[in-house]
Amino acid sequence: MDTTSANLLDPKNPSGPVKINKLRVTVDRNLCIGAATCIAVAPKTYVLDSEAKAIFINTAPEETEETIIDSAKACPVAAIIIQNEAGQQVFPA
Repeated sequence: MDTTSANLLDPKNPSGPVKINKLRVTVDRNLCIGAATCIAVAPKTYVLDSEAKAIFINTAPEETEETIIDSAKACPVAAIIIQNEAGQQVFPA
């Protein structure tokens, strides 16, 4: 997939934090190992960049919140951090 800035949800912060519907989602680039399980679960939310780190694409709002949370749970190193609208961390708990 083309990862030009035009396809990114937030070109200035490709790994977040980004607001996706009611969730605030961040990929911790120091933890991300490029396993791509997040992409397998939520292909409209993530792609890997040139460093094999997950970044958010502009189709992310098309995913359900449940799918985004499931994608974070699927990450083998818990590199995806999710907060709700109140700023409370939803995952990892």
